[in-house]
Amino acid sequence: MEEHLESNEHGSEREPASWGVNRWLLTALVALIAVAGIALGYGYRQQILVGHLTAQQSMANATINEMQGQVNTLTAKLNDMSAAQQAAAAAAAQAKTSAAHPNSTGAKAVASKKSSTESKRLKELQARIDDQQKQLKDTQDAVAKNRADLEGNLNSTRDELNGSIAKTHEELVALAKRGERSYFEFDLTKSKEFQRVGPLTLALRRTDTKHKNYNLDMIVDDNKLTKKNVNLYEPIWIHTENEGQPVQVVVNRVDKNLVHGYVSAPKYKPSELAVSSTGPAAAAITPVSAHPQSPDQNPPSSKQPQ
Repeated sequence: MEEHLESNEHGSEREPASWGVNRWLLTALVALIAVAGIALGYGYRQQILVGHLTAQQSMANATINEMQGQVNTLTAKLNDMSAAQQAAAAAAAQAKTSAAHPNSTGAKAVASKKSSTESKRLKELQARIDDQQKQLKDTQDAVAKNRADLEGNLNSTRDELNGSIAKTHEELVALAKRGERSYFEFDLTKSKEFQRVGPLTLALRRTDTKHKNYNLDMIVDDNKLTKKNVNLYEPIWIHTENEGQPVQVVVNRVDKNLVHGYVSAPKYKPSELAVSSTGPAAAAITPVSAHPQSPDQNPPSSKQPQ
């Protein structure tokens, strides 16, 4: 009887340990899948941009080759017309020297008429060549502009994904001084309650001081989002309905049940930018932030965690 009880006790002790290992493996698998998904999405986006650039380049090259062929054809015709005009001029000169021939006057008239016709055709052909060369130049300029625009969009996308990350309070102050975006510094304690930070509502769910990562819940446009196993200094980009540019969340310190970081948001709303571009109302632009504090001030939490 006692041996049976001991075996049951040992079995109950082993079961939680096995369950803990399975949970850890499941968490690691989810993290790997998330990282792979993010990397795949980024690579797919870059591949689409590169594909667009390649397609534009191929179309431009085909257009240039076609127009170059037309120019070569017209040049060959121009050379033929010049040779014919020279032959006509030689025939006219020969007709002048044949004064003894009774039909010399008629030959001169025919040669003059032929020379006038050839000259007219030559001018028309030269005008067509000039038009073709102008179109070719315009196409080359358009190709160069499209290439520059695509490369600029690609570089802008890379800058947006990489961004400027402030690892200290001093670096955050330096970013804020640029005046390009609004910055909201925060301290989040592990809690079930949400805390308002700038345009977002955040709640810290877990921290891992050994691996320097954390889990974060967010309320964005009345939707709850969960980010798990986010690394230190890793930016979280959030696209909201009211912002033309993404909002960025960065944590630059991970402690036990506590993280410190900041939220970076566009300085102006798209509607405010539209108003500023229409007239003198530009002076009335108001920053997006509803919190006028500087980056070294923390926004109040809705409820202090226990």
